[in-house]
Amino acid sequence: MLIGIHQLLNAEILHVLASMGHGDSLVICDANFPAASVAKDTACAKPIQLSVDALVALEAILTVFPIDTFDIEAPPVAGMAVVGKPEEVPPIIAEAKPKLAKSGAEIELIERHAFYEMARRTYAVIRTTEMRHYGNFILRKGVL
Repeated sequence: MLIGIHQLLNAEILHVLASMGHGDSLVICDANFPAASVAKDTACAKPIQLSVDALVALEAILTVFPIDTFDIEAPPVAGMAVVGKPEEVPPIIAEAKPKLAKSGAEIELIERHAFYEMARRTYAVIRTTEMRHYGNFILRKGVL
């Protein structure tokens, strides 16, 4: 056990988060996300499984993961937009907004296939057991 480390952050997750550099991105995805096929293109090459919902995973990761709010050209946090309803905010995204706001970050919704392409360029994918649709986030790592 370590003092001050969220109990969900196991050695594998901590290693991945510590290995990431400024500007690297991380996917936290729901159970329906094509995690294995997307992750094969990432630096880690396979998804990390975390048996909690996406918001619990997000909260745990945000305890040690600084969000990059410096780059104004790209969103610090991306979420997947509702197919056919790009202005609709999925309930899980609405719930995540206050948690992200504590890190000074806003979330930008991205079209589904563009989200998949963005996810393929991330450092790692953490797959959760989240069953709500659109429980997918891409976080860009900042500096301390």
